[in-house]
Amino acid sequence: MDGTNESTQGNFILLGFSDRPHLERILFVVILIAYLLTLVGNTTIILVSRLDPHLHTPMYFFLTHLSFLDLSFTTSSIPQLLYNLNGSDKTISYIGCAIQLFLFLGLGGVECLLLAVMAYDRFVAVCKPLHYMVIMNPQLCLGLVSLAWGCGVANSLIMSPMTLWLPRCGHRSVDHFLCEMPALIQMACVNTAAVEGIAFILAVGIVLSPLVFILISYGYIMRAVLSIQSSSGRHKVFNTCGSHLTVVSLFYGNIIYMYMQPGTSSSKDQGKFLTLFYNIVTPLLNPLIYTLRNKEVKGALRRLVLGNLGLRKRL
Repeated sequence: MDGTNESTQGNFILLGFSDRPHLERILFVVILIAYLLTLVGNTTIILVSRLDPHLHTPMYFFLTHLSFLDLSFTTSSIPQLLYNLNGSDKTISYIGCAIQLFLFLGLGGVECLLLAVMAYDRFVAVCKPLHYMVIMNPQLCLGLVSLAWGCGVANSLIMSPMTLWLPRCGHRSVDHFLCEMPALIQMACVNTAAVEGIAFILAVGIVLSPLVFILISYGYIMRAVLSIQSSSGRHKVFNTCGSHLTVVSLFYGNIIYMYMQPGTSSSKDQGKFLTLFYNIVTPLLNPLIYTLRNKEVKGALRRLVLGNLGLRKRL
């Protein structure tokens, strides 16, 4: 039986922390609450950005896509994770595993590139403020978002089949909560150096290249900020750029640690918790970071709430 035929039969077993049921019960409650808050927070960002005319700018166009990505990313895996944590059934079908892996890699890649696009948006806003709306026109914004989606999906179309088609010699137990690439590569019963090498090369393009671009962009932004004379002007730039930088630090710090060193270099439990952080905590914190540090979003929320209250009183 060849590796391809073998890989398309039967279900996978997601072990997670099945040897520690008390920990799984705690994780179920924590993840359920975090998932519900993630749905509420990111949906709120999308609705506020679309309903408030003051937020119809390139920055909030990209933020809407980031929130949509976070919603899609968590929903692609968390319902299955909650199902497995809440009972004795730890299985996932081969098709379900393939879809989960494809979405996990694809949406993660899109987010890497989208954060780089958002850094370019901040660079233009700070360094070329008089030409901002001319440079960041709707056609360019749509083109940049489309490019991010296209490259992320292309990366997943390459890596997902390569990972799933590795011969596993009958091994079905995935030592993880999710069908995640490093965990699936570890199951292979053949030398995976070639696959890991390709994964590393693609990670350089999808993960490291955007990060380098972000760092260069913020280097120019810092130089421009230092030339601003008014403290209020500097404070405004730090507020908007600080939110983006915080999100970048959370997202990239986690993903680089996990995916730039595939295989067995880090402890298994550490890898599981990092994946949970990447899959749950980051999408949960993103809307909080952008609302708590952003007066425009808080103002838009206030206007929408007061507008609804006024409408109810008139009715």
